[in-house]
Amino acid sequence: MCKTEYAVCGSPHLLEGSLSAFLPSLNLAPRLSIPNPWIRSYSFEGKEEWEVNPLYCNTVREIYPYSNSNRLLNIVDMAIFDFLIGNMDRHHYEMFTKFGDDGFLLHLDNARGFGRHSHDEISILAPLSQCCVIKRTTWLRLQLLAEPEYRLSEVMRESLLQDPLAPVLTEPHLLALDRRLQLILQAVGRCIDTFGEATVVANDTRQPQRPAVHRAKLDT
Repeated sequence: MCKTEYAVCGSPHLLEGSLSAFLPSLNLAPRLSIPNPWIRSYSFEGKEEWEVNPLYCNTVREIYPYSNSNRLLNIVDMAIFDFLIGNMDRHHYEMFTKFGDDGFLLHLDNARGFGRHSHDEISILAPLSQCCVIKRTTWLRLQLLAEPEYRLSEVMRESLLQDPLAPVLTEPHLLALDRRLQLILQAVGRCIDTFGEATVVANDTRQPQRPAVHRAKLDT
């Protein structure tokens, strides 16, 4: 049983908490912290532009590096991940400087995830719903995880059973993953109905061609 003098207590025997893993020091692996274009206002006094302007993505598309790289698609991937775990606190994202502008995004600081399993915060999906783009590989994987034999909650449940801290997620949180996945699929479906699959689903499986000058040198 719990008493007020206890520092922590379970309900009845499980204790909710979070686990942190630290990246290498900045001396070993330099990285940049970059403001998320869809950062929240965190205030009742005003709103960020994306919160009031449904066409906000048109502005983002004009700004480098979101204008001519995979960065915007990576932001959408990150928003999908955050929506699944219920994380509304993605004010920044980080990248290792070694890989340049086309490097991957670090999903760092997810402590606000898996809070309220009963609430689905649709605004987290703003990058997807406003930009209406998604990687083909992401789209195919999401559809696969919605199939009965590969259901996301079942895959997660089986994976987490191997963890020394099992159960890592409670059953309501696992079931919330399936519910939120359906909402993501519906959002992509609306985009496809509006703009067509060829416009919405970006083919990220193609290998980039070598510049013509390099091909000429190799051919000779």
